[in-house]
Amino acid sequence: MKQTVLKRLTNVVAMAALICAVTAPLQAEERAVTLPEIMAIATENNGDLKALREEAGIGEAGKIKAGLYPNPVLDLDGATGAITGSPYENRLSIGVFQEFLIGGKRGKRLAVAESELMRFGSRIKNAERLLLLEVKTGFYDLLLAENRLELAHKFRELNNQLLQITKERLAAGDIAELDVNLARVETARSEGRKIEAEREVVPSRQRLLALMGVTALTDLKIAGSPATKPFVTNPTELKALALKNRPDLQALASEKNKGEAELTLAQAERLPNVTAGIAFSRERSLISVGGGMDDRSTDYLIGLKLSVPIPSFDRNQAGIKEAQTRKSSAEIRQASVRQSIEREVEAAHARLAATEKAANIYAKEILPQLTENLKLVQEAYRLGEVGILAVIEEQKKFVEVNDAYLTALYNRNSAVAKLEAAVGVELKKEDGGNK
Repeated sequence: MKQTVLKRLTNVVAMAALICAVTAPLQAEERAVTLPEIMAIATENNGDLKALREEAGIGEAGKIKAGLYPNPVLDLDGATGAITGSPYENRLSIGVFQEFLIGGKRGKRLAVAESELMRFGSRIKNAERLLLLEVKTGFYDLLLAENRLELAHKFRELNNQLLQITKERLAAGDIAELDVNLARVETARSEGRKIEAEREVVPSRQRLLALMGVTALTDLKIAGSPATKPFVTNPTELKALALKNRPDLQALASEKNKGEAELTLAQAERLPNVTAGIAFSRERSLISVGGGMDDRSTDYLIGLKLSVPIPSFDRNQAGIKEAQTRKSSAEIRQASVRQSIEREVEAAHARLAATEKAANIYAKEILPQLTENLKLVQEAYRLGEVGILAVIEEQKKFVEVNDAYLTALYNRNSAVAKLEAAVGVELKKEDGGNK
C-alpha cells in the first residue's frame, strides 16, 4: 500500500514538473517540447477527459448501491377509543421487519454493476485514444505550419539573393533595369508568402494548446517530427492487435457481459423476496362485569410476521425480455464493430503505404535533383548564360515542390497517427532519425 501511494506521488510530482517546464515563459535557449510529452500533458489535463474520468464515480456509486442489503423497516402502530367514546381502550405495537433477497440477487446485481464499471473504464480509454489522435493531428498541423514558415523565410532569402545579384549586374552594365524590378516584385511576393505562413502558425498552436488543456501557456515550441514508419507493417498482425487492444471493442464486450448478467438477474427476480419480522404490542381494554363494575385489563403480545408475494401474474416477463433484447443488441453491435475495425485498419494501412511512397519519391528522387537544378540556374544567371525569368521560374518550382514535400510528410505522419488510432496502441518506429 505504501509503495502504491509512493508511486502515485512520484508520478504526480513528475507530471507537475513537466507541466511547469512547458508552461514557463519561453526563452531563447528553451528546450522544445516533444510529441510524447505533449501527449502526456493532454491525457492528464484535457478538460473533457477529466470530466469523463469524474463520471466514473457514478459507476462506482452504482456498484456500492448494488452491494447494499435492503434496509430494515420499523413499524409503529397505535389506536385509541377516546374519539369513539371508549377512552380506556387503546392499542400500541412496535415491530421490525427485514426483506431478504432470494436467489442470490445481491451477487447478480454486483455482477451487473461491475460489468458497467468495466464498460465505463473502456469508454475512458477510448476517449483517450481519440484524444491522442487529435493531439497528434494538431501537433503535425503546427509542425506543418512552422515548416511552411521556415520555407517562406528560405524563399525570401533566395529572392533577396537574386535581387542583390541583379543590382550588382545592373551596376556592371550586364542587364537592364527590368531584371531588378522583376527581382523586387519577387521579393515582395516572398514577403507576402511569409506573412501568410505566419498567420497559420498561431491558430494551429492554439488548437494544440486547447487539446493539451494548458490555458496559461501563451507560446509553444515543439520538437521536429519523429520517425514515422511503423515497425509492424503486416495488415494481418495489425488487425490482430486492433481486435485485442481497441477499447471501443472492449467496451462492447463489457456491454455484452453486462447484458448476460442482467439476463441472469432478471431470471432470478422471478422469485419474490421474503419479508420477515417480529412485533411487540400492548392492548388495554375495559370490560363490564355487571353491577356497574368494570374490569380493566392489559395484554402484552409478541408476534411474528412472514410476507411472501405470490408470483401468479408477474414473473418479471418484461424484465427478462428487456435483458434478452439488450444482450442480443450488444452481440450484434460487437460483431459489426469488429468488422468495422478490420476495415478501418486495412484502409489506414493502405493510406500509410501510399503516403510513404509519395514521401520517399520526393525525398530520394525529386528534391535532390530540384536543388541541383536551382544551383545550376542561379550560377548560369550569374554568368549571364540565362535570363532572370528562368531563375524566377526555378525558384517558384523549388518552393512549390518543397511545399508539396512538406504536405507529403504531413500526410505520412497523419496516416501513422490514424493507423495507431485504428490499432489502439502506439506502434514501434524504425530507427532512422527525424525527417
